[in-house]
Amino acid sequence: MTAVTETRVAAPPGQLIVTVYGRYGRDRGGWLPVAALIDLLGLLGVDEPAVRSSISRLKRRGLLLPERRGGAAGYALTGDALAILREGDERIFRRGRAGVADGWILAVFSVPESERHHRHVLRSRLTRLGFGTAAPGVWIAPAHLREPTVAVLGELGLAGYVELFRADHLAFGDLAEKVRTWWDLDELRRHYADFLGTHGPLLRTWRRRRAPRPAAAFADYVRMLTDWRRLPYLDPGLPAELLPADWIGARAADLFFELRERLEAEAAAHVADVVDS
Repeated sequence: MTAVTETRVAAPPGQLIVTVYGRYGRDRGGWLPVAALIDLLGLLGVDEPAVRSSISRLKRRGLLLPERRGGAAGYALTGDALAILREGDERIFRRGRAGVADGWILAVFSVPESERHHRHVLRSRLTRLGFGTAAPGVWIAPAHLREPTVAVLGELGLAGYVELFRADHLAFGDLAEKVRTWWDLDELRRHYADFLGTHGPLLRTWRRRRAPRPAAAFADYVRMLTDWRRLPYLDPGLPAELLPADWIGARAADLFFELRERLEAEAAAHVADVVDS
């Protein structure tokens, strides 16, 4: 097996730190010591200056706060960060897909020209939530995104610009063809193919492993989880019956969940060893 502690960095350091906090920091009261974080990120090819610089950026974004515990310097997740991570859990670890019979949610918005900044923020947030564009000012997503959409738009003060509707597609046109125009499935396919190409060989390697390798499991799992966690936002769980046959997203999900099952316990054991030492 090729050493997984090579210096290749799969994602920007800040994203890796968010993954580490999201998966392991919350198990420890939302806090991690700086020394342990530096050691853990070192396994991912991130040096100490890059870790400290990334932490500073996360502080400025309001996601981390400096805090000492037991005489050790560290950083704790803010309330905003905890809320973001909780919402992310529901998306990232959700296995099932929507069905056509579940219906859709429509976001219809109108923003005055004098407040065009709000229009940009609104479009950006709907895109991040996984909405596709059905028509100018009309965005669509599977109905299961109703609650996170209401929550996000309310938190951002954008609810006054939007009307949300529950909808069914009743007639006219092939719904599968329309989905292809509402979401860029070709781009999504490329993202899934990149994920499979990067992490598929890892699964074959770990299937052959017999002896525990907690440090290697940690490095591979954090890289894989960091690469995966943006994909469920690009693909909001679109109904399988509206997607191309043998949809690559299903194979990518199978890979993610099998690697998670194989690596998660060993990875957590390594984090505990580093943090508690």
